[in-house]
Amino acid sequence: MSTTIATEIDVRTIPPYERHAQIFGQFDALEAGQALVIVNDHDPVPLRRQFAARTPGQFDWTYLEAGPALWRVQIDKTSNTAQEGGSCCSGGACGG
Repeated sequence: MSTTIATEIDVRTIPPYERHAQIFGQFDALEAGQALVIVNDHDPVPLRRQFAARTPGQFDWTYLEAGPALWRVQIDKTSNTAQEGGSCCSGGACGG
């Protein structure tokens, strides 16, 4: 499957307290097979951990540029749902 870059976000221009919310909002709007690229002045390791906890099995993380002054990371949306057990209905929890 070919990946389409939907948007590039330069997080250096966003106030720190808004960055992750904006990134997750953009990611959530993507379809599977689309990607976003973030540009930052440091390695966004905490963001990657949040992605792993929040959207397990739904993304790929690729460094396009890795410092020392600039980081560019491509985040591919691999699916719109978690691979296993990611649904609120798993085990009939939501009655659906």
